Amino acid sequence: MTEKTLYIALNALQEAVFILDANRTVLFENHVAEELFGKGFLGSDFVQVIRHPECMKIIEQVLGGENAVEKSITIEFPVKAVFNVLVSNISVDTGQELKLLVSLEDISDLREAEQMRSDFVANVSHELRSPLTALAGFTETLRGPAKDDEAARERFLGLMEREASRMTRLISDLLSLSKVEANLRIRPSGQVDIAVVIHRIEVTLDAQVKKEKKTLEINIASQNSVITSNEDELTQVFQNLIENAVKYGAQVSKITVDIFEQENVVGIPGTAMAVKICDQGNGIAKEHITRLTERFYRVDTHRSRDKGGTGLGLAIVKHIVNRHRGRLQIDSEVSIGSTFSVYLPIKH
Repeated sequence: MTEKTLYIALNALQEAVFILDANRTVLFENHVAEELFGKGFLGSDFVQVIRHPECMKIIEQVLGGENAVEKSITIEFPVKAVFNVLVSNISVDTGQELKLLVSLEDISDLREAEQMRSDFVANVSHELRSPLTALAGFTETLRGPAKDDEAARERFLGLMEREASRMTRLISDLLSLSKVEANLRIRPSGQVDIAVVIHRIEVTLDAQVKKEKKTLEINIASQNSVITSNEDELTQVFQNLIENAVKYGAQVSKITVDIFEQENVVGIPGTAMAVKICDQGNGIAKEHITRLTERFYRVDTHRSRDKGGTGLGLAIVKHIVNRHRGRLQIDSEVSIGSTFSVYLPIKH
């Protein structure tokens, strides 16, 4: 392979690639390397590109006689990133002047995914451990000190039922999240009338709305609210959002649901169907809004658990909306209320 052919091949790679001589001088950088680290390094010492001791160490190892050395390093430029660095001697057994190939594969997404999985397992373990510990304690008490105390027995059985229900909700949400993630790249193909879905949810939540002393107002501005969608998933999205408004809205307040068509929604070609759920609640501080759809993230942990929240509802909403190639927007002002807007393409 000629030098020109080699450079053409290296420019086709998705990793950043450099070729160095025996003095660590940069002889070549491919297009990806130029995009990541900038241009103008030809003829410079490689340390001008990446000032990282571990990277320099493995280069020196290959210059010292090893054929190839691999290492993962973290670089702060201008955004923190993790790279898998492979340094290889590409002049082995050729008799030519020593040359090194340095390739850098960005594995930040993989590391973040690993961290997310680790955090997810830790959170699930914690969320399940708490009710299980409570159930074990109540069982021990009922077998011991409260064995013949009818009032205590009724009280503890009620608490046990509450903790068991909490675990059931958590496992149900975990299964829902897993199912949505498994189908994330498959677009739904059914025809669903959003207005029908919303009215059905209105009937389902009627008792809860009255109990919380709230009113639910539904306004439909679109003559045709049918979109390409999955009915069960849309029901889950809007029931979750409306139920949250019922739970966390202020006492004796109104919740409005507006359904209308909207043009020029970012990321959605053509006309989108918009559904806005507005409550008159305490609102959410700005620093929390970007994290609301993270798994197990809660603004008020104690209040959320008291209301029966699992910390997964908005994560499920986000994934379902993404599967529909839609957009979720959250606007809120402290002491005034919150608006959750869902924009869905009418046709795929």
